[in-house]
Amino acid sequence: MKDFMKDEELMERLLEEDEEFRQLKEEHNWFHRKVEDLDKKAFLTPAERLKREELKKRKLALKDKMEEIMAAHRRRLEGKE
Repeated sequence: MKDFMKDEELMERLLEEDEEFRQLKEEHNWFHRKVEDLDKKAFLTPAERLKREELKKRKLALKDKMEEIMAAHRRRLEGKE
């Protein structure tokens, strides 16, 4: 049986071939940078803490959607073999 594509390989392929996946990844990276910016601060105000949590939730939702696309792609590949 042929080895299935590794996550990194599949992600690279989808970044090249799937516009929706590419946009989700770009948004995920943007949220990641914003969370990192807040994490660099020595102290967060209550508003900044709320903002950070909201950013993290949105980032996670994007990651979940990317995982769904990857899983669907794997199922298509498995169906062809």
